[in-house]
Amino acid sequence: MQTIAVAAISARAMAEAAANDGFKVVALDLFGDADTRRAASRWLPIGTPGSLQIDAASTLAALRRLAEEGEGGDAVMGWIAGSGFEGEPGLLEQGAAVLPLIGTTPHAVRRVRDPASFFGFLRTRVMPYPQVLLEPPEDPTGWLMKDAHGCGGWHVRHAPWSVEEPLSSHHYFQREVPGRPMSATFIANGGDVHVLGFNEMTVRRFGARPFVFCGAVGPVPVPENMAMRVTEIARALAAEFELRGLCSIDFMRDDDAIGVLEVNPRPPASMSLYRRPAGAPGLMHAHLRACLHGELPAVPAHAHAQDVEGIEILFARRSIQLDTAVARQLAEWPGIRDIPCAGQRFDIDDPVCTLTASGTSANEVRARLGESRERLLQSLETSA
Repeated sequence: MQTIAVAAISARAMAEAAANDGFKVVALDLFGDADTRRAASRWLPIGTPGSLQIDAASTLAALRRLAEEGEGGDAVMGWIAGSGFEGEPGLLEQGAAVLPLIGTTPHAVRRVRDPASFFGFLRTRVMPYPQVLLEPPEDPTGWLMKDAHGCGGWHVRHAPWSVEEPLSSHHYFQREVPGRPMSATFIANGGDVHVLGFNEMTVRRFGARPFVFCGAVGPVPVPENMAMRVTEIARALAAEFELRGLCSIDFMRDDDAIGVLEVNPRPPASMSLYRRPAGAPGLMHAHLRACLHGELPAVPAHAHAQDVEGIEILFARRSIQLDTAVARQLAEWPGIRDIPCAGQRFDIDDPVCTLTASGTSANEVRARLGESRERLLQSLETSA
């Protein structure tokens, strides 16, 4: 049995996918949730939960530990970097020097998450995207300020009237546009892509943060011409930026028009929405084959029917300290993932867990997620 390591702010989805594909898994993340530990043979912390940021020193120490232990015979073949690493190309480089990185290279991550490089390519190829400025607009009305090294939408703000400190090269300003935020989940081999499907993303306001990622529903149908256009864009981006493995492209949909927002050059949260087609490799096997051998899944995209799946992150509405009874209640909640352990504390707006649901339509799934979210929040407020 081959051993792989998966690392992210939350590594549960990757750990479960790898375990389901028959790998022995070492999970590195911030939370150490009960189901993450259940899927993995070992868990190593790489940051504190409330920070929502990966700690570089802890990550490198964990990778060195795995590399050194592998010298004794139980070798980890490599590690897969997930959420939180898209803004850390330097850390990816250091980690890859310790243990092989299975995914998009650090150099490619740096290029695709550089606003000048990414949007410059889109502009040259006449691909649609909301207007972007690399300097603050004279009138910030209708503009958003973003950090290309951020994830989950926590970095998005309405553009301020004045910027007091010099901005880094990974900050930029983007025109706010109407429409529904969507994504396409795909597997890339550095030149071509296999699109697994399209997803509707759920975003909500949290204080001064207007577009925090809260979940996704998919696969959802889109017009054939839109599917072809997004696939063409993903293919061009994969070739230009040498994307490898599981990735996603975020875009805005306004009727039949689209506007590209960004590419996640690593396994996205939406991977949880996709089941293994009959006779096809699982997602982690497909990721490894694309990264190591340049192979894409042979099953045609959209060839298998499945229910619509949904995920929703539940955020604390007030401070919560989980005692044993409440932790047990959470563990028994229908469709729950990222199950926290007893003793964990959550401040307001901290992610507590993830809810899942399935159905025959996106609206049905969203309704089930909303009902489950409100019932669980009410339960936590009365018992925690």
